[in-house]
Parts: sequence; C-alpha cells; structure tokens
Amino acid sequence: MKFSRFGLLRHPDFLKLWFGQTISEFGSRISRGGIPLIAVLNLGASPTQMGWLMAAASLPVLLFGLIAGAWVDRLPRRPLMIALDLVRFVLLLFIPLAAFTGWLRFEVLAVILASMSLMGVVFDAAYRAYLPQLIGSEHLMEGNSKLAVTDSLAEIGGPAVTGLLVQAVGAPLAVIADSITFLVGAGSKAAIRQRVPPPAPAAAGASIRREIAAGFRLIWGDPILRALAAGVAVRTFFGSFFAALYDFYVVRELGISPAVLGLLIAGGGVGALIGATMVERIVKRFGIGRAMIGGLLVSATLNFAIPLAGAVPHEWSPILLLAAQIGGDGALMIFWISEMSFRQMVIPGHMLGRTHASFEFLAHLAMPVGALIAGTIAAGVGAQYTLLIAMTGGFAMALWLARSPLRHAQPPANAQATGLAQK
Repeated sequence: MKFSRFGLLRHPDFLKLWFGQTISEFGSRISRGGIPLIAVLNLGASPTQMGWLMAAASLPVLLFGLIAGAWVDRLPRRPLMIALDLVRFVLLLFIPLAAFTGWLRFEVLAVILASMSLMGVVFDAAYRAYLPQLIGSEHLMEGNSKLAVTDSLAEIGGPAVTGLLVQAVGAPLAVIADSITFLVGAGSKAAIRQRVPPPAPAAAGASIRREIAAGFRLIWGDPILRALAAGVAVRTFFGSFFAALYDFYVVRELGISPAVLGLLIAGGGVGALIGATMVERIVKRFGIGRAMIGGLLVSATLNFAIPLAGAVPHEWSPILLLAAQIGGDGALMIFWISEMSFRQMVIPGHMLGRTHASFEFLAHLAMPVGALIAGTIAAGVGAQYTLLIAMTGGFAMALWLARSPLRHAQPPANAQATGLAQK
C-alpha cells in the first residue's frame, strides 16, 4: 500500500475511522470526567467508594475480557465495533434517565461504568487488531500517531467542556453529549468501503481456552513482550491510585473548582499532542525500545509535581499540576504510541485480539487492587501522601524497565512473529 508524501491523509477509509474516533474520544472525556464528578458532587462519595468505583470498572474485564479477546480474533472486526458503539450510545442515556427519575445511586453508577468498561475493552481489542488490516503494518507508526493526536485533542477540549457543562447543567446531563458521539462513531465506521479479509476460522476442535492460552504463551515466550506486560501491569497498579483519587484530591483537598480541574486535564492533552507529533522522529533517532523507556522515565519524574502541589502555597498548586499534566502526559504518549505500534508490528494479525486482551487483563487485574488500596490508604493519611506513594512506585517501575530487554526492542521491517522482536 503506497501513499504520497501526505501519507494516510490520502487514505479515505482511514480518514473515516479517524474522524469517528475523534468524535468518540472527545465525548468519552466527558464521561471519564463526568462520572467521577457525579460520584463526588451528586452522590457525596467517600475516598473508599471512589476506590470501589474504579474497581467496578475493572472486575468485568477480568471476568470476560480474555474470552472477548479470543472472540475478536474469530469475528469480523468492523461490524463488531459498530455494534459496540450503538450499545454504548443507549447505555449512557440511562445515567440522565436515572437522575431525572430519582433512581441515581452509587450502585447504579457502578453497574453502568462496569458495563461501559467491558464493552470498551472488547472494542479496543477489535480496533487495535483492525487497524493493521486497514492500513498495513508499514503505516502503523503514522496511523497510531495520528490517532493519538485525536486522543490528545480530545484531552484538550473534552475535560474543559466537561467542567463547564458540569457547572452549567450538572454532570448527569453532561453525559448525554458522550452518548451522541458513539452514534457518530458507529456511522463513520459503517461508511468505510475497504473490505478486509475475515478472520480465519478456528481450527477444528479449538476451544476458547486454548486460544487464550496461546495468546499468553506468545507474550510469555518473548522477553521483550514479557517485560512490557509486566511493566504495563505495575504501571496500571500505581496509575489506579491516580485515577481513583485525582479528582478527589484536586477538588476536595486542594479546593480547586471543577472548571479549573477540566482545564488542568486539558493541559495534559496539550502535552500528549506534542508527544504524538514528536514520536516518529524520536523513534527514528533513538529506536523504539529507548523511546518507550525514555517516555516512562520522564513521565514518572514529572508526576512527582502532583503530590507536591499540596505542599506549596495555594496559588502555586495549579501551576505545578499543569506542569505535571503537560510534561508527564507528553512523555507518556511517546511510550504508548511506541508500545502499541511495536506490538502490532511483531504479533501475527490473527492473534492481535487475544494478545491485546491479555495485556488488558493484566492491567485490569492490577487496577481494582490498586484502586481499593489507594482508597484505604487515603482514608487514613489523605490523598496527597497516597499519590506520593503511587508516583514513587511508578518511577521504580520505569527504572526496572530501563534495565530490562525492552531497551533492545527494535522490530525489523517485516517482522511476522515475536521471535523477530529483538536485535
């Protein structure tokens, strides 16, 4: 597949996918920020309950995520993504409906978040496996970079709009905007004309359990993929401290308004946008392995500014938080684009669904444990010191990966199997 100097900008079906994801990702930021704010502002959730809310988003993935990943490798991926967008469109409408009818409870919110999380991991497995089929492996770094630009733009605009919407109409009504974006996303995928080969039929007698096990064996058998999986799991464990407590810490302990919180998170989108535009040059200059490690180390270092924001005069807190969001998210974006592109390059296409689900399973295995521990620690010592523990753990993980085989990662041009992943 050859393109001009405009690259994938001349690929009409990629542009449709890109447009749909831009709209969907923008809307998802509204729910990602709005649902925790519903718990904090509308339902008066405690730090422990915020930990349980994060756990509710992970437990369904642990129960069904691996099965879903194996099914993604058996089913046509584009129709599956369209169906998931439509179901999520309907599901999100239940939040304002529950608010209007007086049924909005913490338990209802947790069930909806759990359902959205499960469908999200299935969609992501299908989406990541579909992209190489649509554009070819030689364009993956460019494609992932452009899609990351989408993600970054959503991070810039979405949270800022969320904060304003929450203050203007309340968090439950703000979620309606996200439901509409899933409808747009489904339409954009339905408009794609390029036909890709359907997944190969499962071998006679092959069971879902064996296919899942094959995905784990593939990851475990390659030292670079094994190090990546371990690093992602540990980072998710400590990252769940941040996910469970950041809104609570900023709004309750630092006294920052929801509107300013949205602007701070939008600053992270600016940093991620910068990282997404730089990643191809950084990988070309230093190699994909060093790009991943460098991104993690820089991000982990800058994230220490988050707990330190509680130890400086109040007027300086937003400045420290903004610095951490811009620099930390920019460096982290370099890691995520490089990591995802590397996996898509070296893992055979017919196994991308289940191996992606395996990575997600490991991450979500760590997430509820981390979220519950974070809530328990924060109830005793406060969110600030709990976040300091999380940042220390994330930095230690980055140092460990710097000494792992990951630093040698450099996929060859025509890698077809993980055994080709090392120099």
